Amino acid sequence: MRTALSAMALLALAACSKSDTAPGPGGVTMGEARALDEAAAMLDERRPPSEGQATEAPAAPER
Repeated sequence: MRTALSAMALLALAACSKSDTAPGPGGVTMGEARALDEAAAMLDERRPPSEGQATEAPAAPER
């Protein structure tokens, strides 16, 4: 009896989460929305170089 109740509770909790293929915001799937959020967080963590450390690209070689 206790095992059956535990199994039913576990299945009920598993049914609450959305699958990766479920429709998400903006016409993308939940998995795609999560990947976009993670990519945005990575870009937000990047900091632009300070003005004193900015380097210019090397000049192109002459032909």
